[in-house]
Amino acid sequence: MNTKVERVFSAILLGVSIMMMVMAWGYTAPIAYDPIGPRPYPMLLLILMAIGTATLAFRPAKFMDLIDYGWSKPVVKNLVLCGLALLLYGILFEILGYVISTSLMAFAVGLLFDGKKIPTAIASVIMAILTYLLFEKALDVTLPSGLLSVIGL
Repeated sequence: MNTKVERVFSAILLGVSIMMMVMAWGYTAPIAYDPIGPRPYPMLLLILMAIGTATLAFRPAKFMDLIDYGWSKPVVKNLVLCGLALLLYGILFEILGYVISTSLMAFAVGLLFDGKKIPTAIASVIMAILTYLLFEKALDVTLPSGLLSVIGL
């Protein structure tokens, strides 16, 4: 990527993160689940994003080596397919439920990394079930059951 373009993009992202920090500062939830409220997590992420983008935008020229990313057609194809899988995951998350949508997402990403179909499918289902149990039972975080609500999950 051109170093000037990288600096401009980083500066724009720095401005966006600062604007989002200003917006997040006044955030209050009508119901507080913990004593510190919902503000610290987004603020922490936005502060880290601002520090990272400021570092990229204003770093000295001696640290600006051009990097060859090696973006071949298969790499770009896999990036696009992964982005589509993420989009579908977000759309289908509540409809299908956590276990089914996470299994499908993990399976799709596993195939993008050249996984064999049967082991990838088994690992995807096991991972989805174990993380569902972790969130639901250990962390007491409610996740959508979706289609599995018929069996009482």
